[in-house]
Amino acid sequence: MEVVKTIAELKDIVRKVKSEGKTIGLVPTMGYLHEGHMALAKAAREENDFVIMSIFVNPTQFGPNEDYESYPRDLERDKKIAESVGVDVVFAPSVEEMYPTDGGIRIHAGRQATILCGASRPGHFDGVLQVVTKLFHIAEPTRAYFGQKDAQQVAIVTTLVRDYNFPLEIRTVPIVREEDGLAKSSRNVYLSEQERKEAPAIYQALKLAKEEFLNSKDAEKAVQKAKDYILSNTASGRIDYVELLSYPDLKPIDEKTDQFLLAAAVYIGKTRLIDNIIFSK
Repeated sequence: MEVVKTIAELKDIVRKVKSEGKTIGLVPTMGYLHEGHMALAKAAREENDFVIMSIFVNPTQFGPNEDYESYPRDLERDKKIAESVGVDVVFAPSVEEMYPTDGGIRIHAGRQATILCGASRPGHFDGVLQVVTKLFHIAEPTRAYFGQKDAQQVAIVTTLVRDYNFPLEIRTVPIVREEDGLAKSSRNVYLSEQERKEAPAIYQALKLAKEEFLNSKDAEKAVQKAKDYILSNTASGRIDYVELLSYPDLKPIDEKTDQFLLAAAVYIGKTRLIDNIIFSK
């Protein structure tokens, strides 16, 4: 496995791979890899001739009071994990390498970014689209791999690729969970022992809400059931949102909706955790 830190180095590799007629799978990450990232890399390995994983904590998707500086980083550990799952190249650029200039042009994520996580993180998805646009142009992937845990992110990136004719396919990999149901996340390391015991309540609440909705067809009742469960089963839980929307367009549901997203963001102590379930009628 090769590790490169400059755009020029990666583009040279991409040119060579493409000249050989090989397909490229891109796995964009912010590092501190866990089993969820490994599942993305394994899917990319199965479906492509060559796998590139980016490891870059992107400052443009963090707000002024968020955890950019404290976000966990361990490149040496990440390199070993990436190599173990068959990654061919790790692209680990500096901020200066990725953003050497600022001409003032911005990408605006639009309506889909004003709800769910976007409501409490203004500008977050603009930053996500900025970095994935750069990565897509640098790595020129045949397919790019994202985890379902960030369902809103997947929906927005898919919209970007569709509406602006990016020549690649977005592939979504199911959420990887701990044995007790907690979604794998780099931020789980922030949880205290007690908070870690409480955190699986988020997923349990979403499962109860799904069951309620399928039985009663009452979205408001289903969402309230999830909220009540979270508040009753966490001493430190503070709900950012629990919502039931259509997927992937993230609009209010109606009688024509056939795919649903039940999504939650909850602060367990100071740690903001997200989770979701995507399902059909």
